[in-house]
Amino acid sequence: EVQLQASGGGRVQTGGSLRLSCEASGLTFDDYGIGWFRQAPGKEREGVASINSDGSTLYADYAKGRFTISRDIVKNTVYLHMNNLQPEDTAVYYCAADRGMVYLLGPYGYLKVWGQGTLVTVSS
Repeated sequence: EVQLQASGGGRVQTGGSLRLSCEASGLTFDDYGIGWFRQAPGKEREGVASINSDGSTLYADYAKGRFTISRDIVKNTVYLHMNNLQPEDTAVYYCAADRGMVYLLGPYGYLKVWGQGTLVTVSS
């Protein structure tokens, strides 16, 4: 069974940094891509970044230059390094897995495996 465990959220001030972790079990990164998504209160879920089975990465425009996605094959963990955080980055962040590619544009019904979410709060 494929399972994802997201962690690393917290409260930071504007301009601060956080590193989110998505620990995966029951899959290998050779076969699966992992994506990060976020949902702010009252807003739809949106894609943040993904790292795919071939090692390629995708980023939402707002994430480019501030966020970096990476993976540790030994730890079976994907990380989302977030720098220069802004209040508009406040959201619950989720990771999700799919074979091959994880696309950032919705709908996301094709993604069957999700982590539980981790809250990021950026205060001004």
